[in-house]
Amino acid sequence: MTATIYKTEAGGQELRAFYERALGHWPVPADRRTVPTRHGDTFVMVSGNETGPPVILLHGSAGNTLSWMSVVGNLADRFRLYAVDIIGEPGLSAPSRPPLGSSAYAEWFDDVLAGLGLTEVQMVAASLGGWFAIDCATRRPGRISRMVLLVPGGIGRQKLGKMALFFLGRLLGRKQPEPQSPPEKYLRMVFEHYRPRLLMPIFSAARLRKLTMPLLAIVGDRDELLNSKATQRRLTATTDATVVMLPDTGHMLPDQSERIGGFLRD
Repeated sequence: MTATIYKTEAGGQELRAFYERALGHWPVPADRRTVPTRHGDTFVMVSGNETGPPVILLHGSAGNTLSWMSVVGNLADRFRLYAVDIIGEPGLSAPSRPPLGSSAYAEWFDDVLAGLGLTEVQMVAASLGGWFAIDCATRRPGRISRMVLLVPGGIGRQKLGKMALFFLGRLLGRKQPEPQSPPEKYLRMVFEHYRPRLLMPIFSAARLRKLTMPLLAIVGDRDELLNSKATQRRLTATTDATVVMLPDTGHMLPDQSERIGGFLRD
């Protein structure tokens, strides 16, 4: 299903143009690929060690592959990294937004892996990307051999009141300091022009028990959008996951490349 993910076509074009320019600053040599899927073309930035184990990177809501620039710069010598623009998000993939909870995203994941010539991968996923990773991992056992989840959605409940305030202030143009850096400017543009997905279904305990691969979850104890304590509690009760709770940290985590690289198998 194709969605109107931008408030205006002009705004969408402005975001895509900025994104294209920013991709020119990718920290290591990379190939840009477009993979056809049942739910629309999917953009993938491929970089890193050509003989290294394949690692899929899935960004969060209102994001794209730019989210992974620091991670790619730190892990490219050891892993083959595939930073995927999720469909329906402000990247270069199709604007398709099938219903969350349907089998569509597992089908999309199948097609992306097939298009990249991959069968089994490791996965690093953040926020909404974490929701997709859990959905695909539990629908396609054996395809994800190892997984890192950063502030994942779908486990601890969302803080709807704080989330509403968080997005409302931006969507209504609350007065904020003028952004200075390119990432800050791009984030301001996203909130001006893009319609984010706000609600993620909660996975049942039965679904979470299907996460039998080695699993590392990293959350912040002051996450503004997700109940990180519930995430920790539910993962500990249903899986063998290692859960790291970062003190004095919100939904935007500091760089976790060292932890991620230490957990992934190379």
